[in-house]
Amino acid sequence: MAVTKRAAGGLAVAVVAALGLAGCSASDSAGPSGGGSGAKKGAAAPEAPGSVLRLIGDGSTSYTGPQPNVRKPEKLKPGETPPQFVIFSWDGAGEDGQKLFSHFREVGRKHNARMTYFLSGVYMLPEEKRSLYTGPQHAPGRSDIGFGDLGSIKETATQIREAWQEGNEIGTHFNGHFCGPEGGVGTWSVDEWKSEIQQAKSFVKNWKTNSGLKQEKALPFDYDKELIGARTPCLEGQKNFMLAGRTMGFRYDSSGISKQKWPKKTDGLWDIPLQLVPIPGRAFETLSMDYNFMVNQSGTTSQGDPFQHTYWGNQLRDGLLQGFERAYRGNRAPLIIGNHFESWNGGTYMRAIEETIKTVCNQKDVRCVPFRELVDWLDAQDPRHIEWMRTLDVGQAPKEGWAKFLANGPAPAPAAPGAPGESGASDTSGTSEGVTPAEEQDEE
Repeated sequence: MAVTKRAAGGLAVAVVAALGLAGCSASDSAGPSGGGSGAKKGAAAPEAPGSVLRLIGDGSTSYTGPQPNVRKPEKLKPGETPPQFVIFSWDGAGEDGQKLFSHFREVGRKHNARMTYFLSGVYMLPEEKRSLYTGPQHAPGRSDIGFGDLGSIKETATQIREAWQEGNEIGTHFNGHFCGPEGGVGTWSVDEWKSEIQQAKSFVKNWKTNSGLKQEKALPFDYDKELIGARTPCLEGQKNFMLAGRTMGFRYDSSGISKQKWPKKTDGLWDIPLQLVPIPGRAFETLSMDYNFMVNQSGTTSQGDPFQHTYWGNQLRDGLLQGFERAYRGNRAPLIIGNHFESWNGGTYMRAIEETIKTVCNQKDVRCVPFRELVDWLDAQDPRHIEWMRTLDVGQAPKEGWAKFLANGPAPAPAAPGAPGESGASDTSGTSEGVTPAEEQDEE
């Protein structure tokens, strides 16, 4: 992919070294495209051929029944240790000439890993139809990551279709990938986020009409129901996105920044952030994302010293494995890993992620699954147990063992009449604002 990289806005200089910058993949020719109008309102959907049960709208998507190859959630049994969830997720997922989408699907099949692919909606919209997209605070046809072409649209649709059938999740990375203080997603209102979400859905729901690829197979899901989670560009604008998303079918967000602790609900959505993990050989930690390791290694130059490439990839792999071990042997907090289909620093990060998947996903009690399965599992638990597990610090295993720890959890507090639900999400746009590296270490 041709890369246009944008750093997170509003970073204090003291924080950059410790956290790196939040970044996302961008391409002028990356994925398929889509947008504009679909079937006429009120018109009956066409009958679906073959095994498809029902086409939706213009036939870009369809209802084919429950998703196959997924694991149903179950409540923890008395005395049972929580599973170790590991979530591998991909920002701006699309298939281009590097064929990394298809490659990592194959890696997942080999190593018992199903993942979340955050699709950028404009990858389903052809360049010649770019005017169908109007990003909030931007002129029609603007996108900082470009649009699709017919070849990439067709290939990305194939990858999305087959990934879903394998039990992977299709989330969203929204559309234009606008970052920073000048019209970036961190400046958007709730209503502007709703517009961006609606357009991201439209480009997927109408990709056949917009591309003219009407003979291609439909995507095998109803996107209005499939789409339950997201990661925002550059990790900016989380608060207002969550306020918008909670009204539009979303169940989780992964745009925040945190330590390796159990997630919580904020404004009605599961807040499942990227996490601080070690950088082996360095005195600080950074986010569990390939881009952030790159920034701490070669800066914003995506092709640094070739003699360092292998070392840098090993550093990412080993940092993620250290984060995995301290969760697996400790508080069992889900490990959240963010990636991009990119060849930064000679592709060393793609090699590192593949080696991480091979190492962790076949271990006992480990579940490498999409966010959707994690939130299904969280919702199936006693909320008191999740809250009680949140009291465990990073890497801290219950001294008395999991059975006694969960049994000794707090008694349920009586709900006050008319008490409001959880609220007050803080906007963790791009970084933990105002926290110096020293403070991060002290809190550890």
